[in-house]
Parts: sequence; structure tokens; C-alpha cells
Amino acid sequence: MRPLTDSTPKPLLMVGGKPLIVWHLEALVSAGIHEVIINHAWLGEQIPQALGDGCRWGVSIRYSAEGNVGLETGGGIVNALPLLGDAPFLLLNGDVFTDINLTDLVQRGLAQEMLAHLCLVDNPEHHPKGDFSLSPQGLVSDTPSLTFAGVSLISPALFTQCQSGSFPLAPLLRRAMQTQQVSGEYHRGFWLDVGTPERLNYLQQYVSQKLS
Repeated sequence: MRPLTDSTPKPLLMVGGKPLIVWHLEALVSAGIHEVIINHAWLGEQIPQALGDGCRWGVSIRYSAEGNVGLETGGGIVNALPLLGDAPFLLLNGDVFTDINLTDLVQRGLAQEMLAHLCLVDNPEHHPKGDFSLSPQGLVSDTPSLTFAGVSLISPALFTQCQSGSFPLAPLLRRAMQTQQVSGEYHRGFWLDVGTPERLNYLQQYVSQKLS
């Protein structure tokens, strides 16, 4: 996303007149979620400066700082576990934009025996091989077929054997898939990984059309 992110963290890039992360906050409130933990790394101090405690959007925000280097998704979650508690939580990547129905996702919750529930989408052009596949029974496996949308329900138990440090989330999910403890669903609607200036421009056009 450089040069845009040389001075601004990606979640604070503007989309339709407001920061990308504010779209997420508004979607979370619509889904009945009012307690939010935000992990931040590169230029991350700008995020609490911009969002404060979240009261203007009807949420209570707490922050988990990872430093400018970052801890990747898995390490970032472990770092935030003291704030998250013992119940399953909704994980939403800050650099995606989607119309996934978070209300339905939260209301269904995570089945007792599951460690994670993933939203999967069609493979975008920049990621043609995909990440995982979805069985007719709703179980996710490690065979690449669809792309992980960056929206999921996660049980803290997924991280039981993890130590602090920087590591990705995917290997933990793959290990849980081997014991059939990852469920999923296929989303047919809008989804975009806002990872380049070109995709950000595309999103600007999409949002402008939706708002007009």
C-alpha cells in the first residue's frame, strides 16, 4: 500500500469520507458488538489518537500494541488474550472490506467442539490458488480452493500451546483442521482485500456508487 502507508496506518486510510476501520466499527455495532480490541503495529499510535475510547461510535475500545514490527496475526492475538477473556471472539482483519452479515455470524456463534469458524470467498486475482476448502458438511480443510476472508470466530483454546512472539495464524488453523475442529461458510457477496492503492481506488468507486 506504499506510499500511502508511509505516514498513515492502513486502517486509517479514507474510504467514502471516513477511515476504513470506522466502517468496521459501524458494522460491529450493527451486529450488537460493543466491546472491541484493536491490535496495532506500524504507526499504530495514530489509531488510538484517531479513535479514542470509541464512544462516538457506540463501542468501548481497548488497544493491544505490538510495536512497529508487528507480531503477525497469531502472535498479535496471543498478545491480546488477556483483554479478550475466555469466550469465543469475532476476528476481523483491518484491511478487508466486505458485506458479510456479522449479525448472523455472531448469533450463530461457534459450535462447542470447534476452535474456529472461517468465512471463505472466491479467490481474487492476486491470490488465485486460495487457502482452504469447504466440505458439504461445513468443515474447512487444508486443500486450497477458496480464500480466507479475514473474518472468523475464534476460540481462545486455539492458542493453548502458544508462546508469546511473532507467528502467523494459518498453521494453528491447519492443525485444528486435522482434528475437524474448524467449520466455515462461503460468502457470495462483496469482499475486497484492500492491499494496494489500485484496490483502494476500486473500493472508493464501489462505495461512492453504493452511497449515491
